[in-house]
Parts: sequence; structure tokens; C-alpha cells
Amino acid sequence: MAARRTAALLLLLALLTSCSGEGDRRPGQGSGPSPATAGSAPSVDPTDAAWVQLMIPMDEQALVLLDLAAEKATAPRLRSWAAGLRTAQAGELTALRGLRDRMGLPDTDLHEGHDMPGMVTAEDLERARAAASARFDALVVTQIRDHLRQSQQVSRSETTAGGTAEARARAQTLVTARGQQLAALTALCAGRAADVPEPFACPSDHPV
Repeated sequence: MAARRTAALLLLLALLTSCSGEGDRRPGQGSGPSPATAGSAPSVDPTDAAWVQLMIPMDEQALVLLDLAAEKATAPRLRSWAAGLRTAQAGELTALRGLRDRMGLPDTDLHEGHDMPGMVTAEDLERARAAASARFDALVVTQIRDHLRQSQQVSRSETTAGGTAEARARAQTLVTARGQQLAALTALCAGRAADVPEPFACPSDHPV
């Protein structure tokens, strides 16, 4: 059990510290403090703090893209799916912010300006705003799929490596939700959703 917790902790911290300086959204911005420890209250488990402080900006950025998708996606059922996922993730974000506040963590974004797996970046949003039709649809599917997968992976590590029952339980809730959301996206791309008859193909180089 100790070995599995250590392995999960190492995976979580590796993903949390994978920010790329070359992908900064604002020129000249430093890499910032260590996400595993910076801004943490002294009594807060650093793994729990790192997880919460990553999940919040990941969801915040994804919500912006989902707003765009619900408005301008070409496929009607993609718009519907994006709107439903946006509602679910907004509720998830409220719960995560509540957990952050109970942990006594600051409301600053430690990952602002960083390009990391699963994070919808400012550049991604610029491309989405400039794209249209099928190109926009494919961009949304690719970016949101990566967001769902990466946030599920990091949250799964938190369920094993986290230090408090509340944080681990919240992470497990997120893992379960991501599984359902990815399954819905798979059905969407495969054209198996019962109430949406028109075909929709996922990008061939990024299968769900």
C-alpha cells in the first residue's frame, strides 16, 4: 500500500510540475513557485493542495472553450453535449473552490501562463475563436478530450496519494464523472447517441 501511494504521489507531482516555460501565455512571466507547496497553509497536505490548485484552473479554462462550443459548434449534438458538460463542470468547479477555501488556500492561479497537459491555454482559445465549421468542431473535441483524460489521470493519483478523506473523496467523484463524460464523447463521435442522428466524426489522428 505504501509503495502504491508513493508511486501515485510521484505521478501526480510529475504532472503538476510539467509546465513548460516555452508555452507561457505572457512573455517574460517567470515559472512561479512550486505548485506542490506554494500558497499551501502549513497544516494542508501538499498533495491535496497541489491537486486542488491544478483542477480549478483546468476547469476554468475548459469552461471558456465549452462556452464557445455551445455557441458556435457546427454539429447540433456537439453543441448540446458541450452545453451539458459546461453545466456539469461549473458545478464541479464550485465544489472545488469550496474545498480550496476550507483548506485555507489562496484563490490565485499558480499555473497561470503555463502550458501543461490537459490545460486549455490562451493560445488554444485564440485558435478556437478563429476557427469555424468542422475545423472548430475537431479542435473542441481534441482539446476537451485531453482535458477530460488528464484531469481524470491526476485525480486518480490524488485518490491514492492524497492526505485527507475529503480531498480523496472529491477526487474520486471527479474520476467517476470523467469516465462518464469520456464515454459520452465516445458515443458522440461514434454516432451512437440515440437522440442525435446526424453523423459526427472525431479527428482521425486523435481517436477518443
